[in-house]
Amino acid sequence: MITKKAALFSIFGFKVSLDLSWFFLLILVSWSLARGFFPQQYSGLSILVYWIMGVSSALLLFASIVIHEVSHSLVARRYGIPIRGITLFIFGGVAQIEDEPPSPQAEFSMAIVGPLTSIVLALILFGLSKLLETLNAPVPFSAVLRYLSYINGALAIFNIIPAFPLDGGRVLRSAIWNRKQNLLSATRISSRIGSVFGFVLIFLGLLFILRRSFIGGMWWFLIGIFLSNAARSSYQQVLMRNALKGQKVSRFMQKDIVVVPPEISIEKLVDEYIYKHHFKMFPVVTKAKLIGCVTTKLLKSVPRSEWNKRTVGDITEACTPENTVSPETDAIRVLGIMRQTGSSRLLVVHKGKLVGIITLKDLIDFIALKIELEE
Repeated sequence: MITKKAALFSIFGFKVSLDLSWFFLLILVSWSLARGFFPQQYSGLSILVYWIMGVSSALLLFASIVIHEVSHSLVARRYGIPIRGITLFIFGGVAQIEDEPPSPQAEFSMAIVGPLTSIVLALILFGLSKLLETLNAPVPFSAVLRYLSYINGALAIFNIIPAFPLDGGRVLRSAIWNRKQNLLSATRISSRIGSVFGFVLIFLGLLFILRRSFIGGMWWFLIGIFLSNAARSSYQQVLMRNALKGQKVSRFMQKDIVVVPPEISIEKLVDEYIYKHHFKMFPVVTKAKLIGCVTTKLLKSVPRSEWNKRTVGDITEACTPENTVSPETDAIRVLGIMRQTGSSRLLVVHKGKLVGIITLKDLIDFIALKIELEE
C-alpha cells in the first residue's frame, strides 16, 4: 500500500519525507509535554511558554530521529547499499534501505551506529543544558535541551533491545548470521524474537489500559503491533529477495500482450478492454510501435459524457521509468518499482519495442512456490 508522503528536504543526498501519520504524533507529543511533563517539572511558567516548549521539543525530537536515520544511511552508502530515502511517521523514522547488507560485518556496522549516534546526541544535549544553567539562561531553553538529552538516551536504550527489526535485533541478526553463515536463518530467528517482543508490548499495553492508564497503554499497544508486524514483514522481504535473487524480468514476463490502438474511443476501451480483461493499465500500440500507456486513473479525468467522443490517443501517457523495465532488469528491482508506484503491471521494453508484460501476481506466485518447495 502506498502512503501519502510530503517531501521535506535532502541531507547528504538522502531525501527526507513526512508521512501524514507524523502529524498525529507531533500533536500527541506536544500536548503531553505542554500539559503534563513541563508543568510538573518546571512550575510557574505561562501556558503559552509551556506550549512553545512542547512544540519545539517535539520538532527537535524529530530532528534527532532524522540524525539517527542519517547515520544508518551513511554507513549503508559506504557498503554500496542503495537508500531510497528517510521517512518520518507515527512511530518515529525509518531509513528505506533497498537491499540487505552484503555481510554480517556490514549489518553490525549499520545497526550499531544508530544507538551510538543517539547516545552522542544525548551527551551533547545534556552538556549544553548544563552550560545554559551555569550561564543562568532562561529555564525553557535548558529544560528543552535536558528533555531531549533524556529522550535520546531512552531511544538508544530502546533501540538496542535485541528484537528485530530494532537496531539491537539487527545486531543480533549479524551475530547469528556470522555464526551460521546463513542470512535467511538468522533473519528467521531474530524476527521471531522481534515478534515475541512485540506481543510482550501488546500485553503490557493492555495491562496499562486495564489499570486506567489509557494513553500510555494504548501507545505501548500500538508500538507492539507495529514491531510484531514489522518483524514478520522484514522476514518476508528477505524470503522474497532470496527467492528472486539472480532472476531477470525475462524469466517472468508474459509475451501474449493485450494492446490497445490509439484511435478507438474511450467508451470502447472501457467496454471491450477494461471490463473484459480487468486490467488497470494497457499499452497503446500502433503499427507495432509503442506509443505509451493508458490507465484507469487517466480515464477518470474524462467526463462520462465524452467517452464516446474522445479517443484513447487523447489520454495516452508517455512511457516512463516508473511503468517500463527492460528484460534484463533484476526482478527484485521490479518489486521495488511496484511498491513505490503502486502499480501491479509494468511494460517490458527492449530497444523501444514492447516485448512483454510483467505482473505482481506472477512474481508472487513464483515466490510462494519456491518458498513452499525449498523452505
